[in-house]
Amino acid sequence: MSKPTDIELKTALIAATTMKEHNKDPFFLAKSLLNHNFRLQNYEELLKAADHYINHGQAEQQRMQLMRCIEKIKDMESHTANIDKQDFGLE
Repeated sequence: MSKPTDIELKTALIAATTMKEHNKDPFFLAKSLLNHNFRLQNYEELLKAADHYINHGQAEQQRMQLMRCIEKIKDMESHTANIDKQDFGLE
């Protein structure tokens, strides 16, 4: 399957946002697309940082950038995993 063009992705994200705003997402397609797009942006940033670190001398500055990207993704994953959970005070 090919990657969507920028126009195709933008169109799909607008449609997904509209679906979520109007609560018309019976199969969670809009929710899934919006979540995956959000997460993908962070993973692409991580890929760039890892590539830069590995291919440009493994300097301490690049290592720290890579570590920040990893921590950002861990925080994001933890946050997005808990958004839909209800807090019953049991944690």
